[in-house]
Amino acid sequence: MTTESFSPSSGPRGVEYAGVIDLLVHDSRRDEVALVMVEPRPWDGSELRLFQLQEKINAYLSFALDGEMAEEYPTLLDKPLRIQLECPSAPDPATLRFLGVVRDQIALQGIKLEVRVDGGACGPQCGGAQAGEEGAVG
Repeated sequence: MTTESFSPSSGPRGVEYAGVIDLLVHDSRRDEVALVMVEPRPWDGSELRLFQLQEKINAYLSFALDGEMAEEYPTLLDKPLRIQLECPSAPDPATLRFLGVVRDQIALQGIKLEVRVDGGACGPQCGGAQAGEEGAVG
């Protein structure tokens, strides 16, 4: 598998930095673009963490849908897109509910949402991935 990674920012990364695209990856095996966001902190179910996650997702969607990504990476234009959240532990129930709503909403734009816990797809502990959507928030 060939994966091409782009690191749009050299500064701090993570969910708490809404204005930063943590990582952009072209997965040539899937011929798909992943906008990866990293949450290194343990989930705490707080309103602040949910707000930070919402702001980060909004920034990623704006980057992808408002033309900035196409401007900076024209070779990735028209490739399927997924937003990928990487974290060390499964999200708490409130965050899972929020991610489920986000997944349903962005699917209307043809965008997938995946949660990867400690490097692997987040399946049953994240509400179960639907068939054919390994790692998707269920």
